[in-house]
Amino acid sequence: MSLLPNRPAVRRAVTRCLALPLVLLCGIAAADGDGVWKSGENVYAKVCGHCHEGQVGPQLKGRQLPAAYISAVVRNGFRAMPAFPASFIDDHALQQVGDYIATSPAPSAKP
Repeated sequence: MSLLPNRPAVRRAVTRCLALPLVLLCGIAAADGDGVWKSGENVYAKVCGHCHEGQVGPQLKGRQLPAAYISAVVRNGFRAMPAFPASFIDDHALQQVGDYIATSPAPSAKP
């Protein structure tokens, strides 16, 4: 018998609690020194990649997800993923990262 009665629910709650500090810390590494995102790849590397390349969130590259879908999920959040307001990622940068994800090939498999 486990001390945690519903492990998936506990795992989701812990993930959400851990995601908030990560989101807040990502604000420090947000745009480059001039406050402007350089490209969709820049946004992905500095924000999205922390979770989506680190086995926390699902793999996004290579799935041909529509840029509009990416934008909706980023703005509104979805399940354990928090919402990112326009004050964090502006609409132009969000469009760029959506296009980057939509056209990126899947990462190569690690041996």
